[in-house]
Amino acid sequence: MRLLRQILRRLPFRFGARSDRRLRHTHARHAQFASFLEQSGFRPHNVDRYERGLQRRRLAKAALLAAAAALVAWIALESVQALTLF
Repeated sequence: MRLLRQILRRLPFRFGARSDRRLRHTHARHAQFASFLEQSGFRPHNVDRYERGLQRRRLAKAALLAAAAALVAWIALESVQALTLF
């Protein structure tokens, strides 16, 4: 079912939700294009909210990596302490 939805999303459309969907999910930032759409009255949306979402994802990823590094360091420290006892 998911494969079918992905194929249907990639069908070429001239206008409509297709361009808006690409604007929200792309990795590149299209601030000028978004402002042009807002001025032309296409469909106003908050670009800042999308940027904040990306920033939250980056922060969550950094926090997860830091927690994983701390866990690995703790395991290594405990292993060294256990080996010194024997």
